[in-house]
Amino acid sequence: MSTITLVRHGQANTGAHDEDSYDMLSSLGHQQAAWLGAHMIDTGAHFERVYTGTLRRHVETAASMGAVSDAPPIRDARLNELEFFPLAQAALAQHGLTPPQNREGFMAYFPRLMTLWQQDELDNPPEAFAQFDARVRDVMAEIHSGRGPALVVTSGGLIAMVMRQVMGLDTHNMAMACLAIMNSSVHRLHRLGDHIGVTQFNAVPHLDLPDRQFAQTHL
Repeated sequence: MSTITLVRHGQANTGAHDEDSYDMLSSLGHQQAAWLGAHMIDTGAHFERVYTGTLRRHVETAASMGAVSDAPPIRDARLNELEFFPLAQAALAQHGLTPPQNREGFMAYFPRLMTLWQQDELDNPPEAFAQFDARVRDVMAEIHSGRGPALVVTSGGLIAMVMRQVMGLDTHNMAMACLAIMNSSVHRLHRLGDHIGVTQFNAVPHLDLPDRQFAQTHL
C-alpha cells in the first residue's frame, strides 16, 4: 500500500438547514482549497491517483486545489458524507434531542447523535450506521489495494469513520474526532508493518501563517 492522503473539503454553506443547501463551498472554502493545493505543489507532493466523493463540495474542493496531480479525479459515491440533517431530524422527533446553536453544544450533542445512530435507535435513517461503516471499509480497501500515492477528497464524518476503523475508536471518540477535523485539513495513512497506521491527523500547514489563521475553521 502506498500513502493515502485524506483531505476534508473546504468550508461549505454553514448557514444551511438541509443537505442540498449545505453542499457548496463558501468563498473561504474555495480559498482554503486553493491554499492547500499551492502548498502541495510547493512541497512536491506526488499523487498517482485522485479520488473524490460525488458531492458538490468534494468536487469543488478538488477543482480549487488545482493541478496537484496529472491523474483525473475518480468520483465515487462511497466517499460521500453521512447525512447529518436527516439524522438530526429523526433524533429530535423520536428522542427530543435538540440540535445546539453553537459549537460548544455540539461537543455533547454529536456523540449522543452518533450513539443513537450506531445503536439503531433512529427510525428509517437514510443509511444505517453499519452500512456507512461497510461502504467506507470497502472503498478504502479498494484504494489501499491500488498502486501509487492516492489523494482522497471527502468529508469529516467519513474521515472520522476511517479513524475509527484504523485506530479502533468507540463511537464517542469517533464523534469527538469528527468534531476536531478542520476544513481543508490533511490526514495520512501508511502501512506500518502488518497494520495500517495514521501518520498525520488534522494538519493545516497551508493555514499556519499568521495572516491565514482566521481560516482555520471547523464549520
